[in-house]
Amino acid sequence: MVTHRVEELDGLFVALSRLGSAGAIWILIALGAAVAWRRPAVLAGVAATVWCADLAALGIKDLVGRERPFIVSPEPEPLILGLVSDSFPSGHAATAFAGAATLSRFLPGRWPVLLLLAAAVAFSRVYVGVHFPADVVAGAAIGVATAIALRKLAAGLRRSRRSPRAG
Repeated sequence: MVTHRVEELDGLFVALSRLGSAGAIWILIALGAAVAWRRPAVLAGVAATVWCADLAALGIKDLVGRERPFIVSPEPEPLILGLVSDSFPSGHAATAFAGAATLSRFLPGRWPVLLLLAAAVAFSRVYVGVHFPADVVAGAAIGVATAIALRKLAAGLRRSRRSPRAG
């Protein structure tokens, strides 16, 4: 993949990769939606899901310890430097798919655009040479699983608050 880069697209994929750092793009979209709709729960839900997915990916990285592609094969050079963590799974992909899945609940008609943006962020990590394809697939799965798990947890908490307490 990295050997088939198109120079004219390098800037786009570097930008997508940077926007995906720590789930920044998803937090910004959620902030905009929360302000526009006066629903702070949108921002809280997206932030919690994105950061939980990022923490899950970091924990798995520590367990797996897979080296980044540019360590395994230094040619061609990655378009982004200064990375210190391991490669598997991709935290960017985890946060991207967690953010997209959570935002799609609040923006139901926009899920194709959100999914496309998440896929572009995830693909950017392979394109810039800092992840293997399996890293982003695993990250995407972690992101979606985190979004589903937190949604179910939130629904369970809401149900438990509504049910009469035995005493």
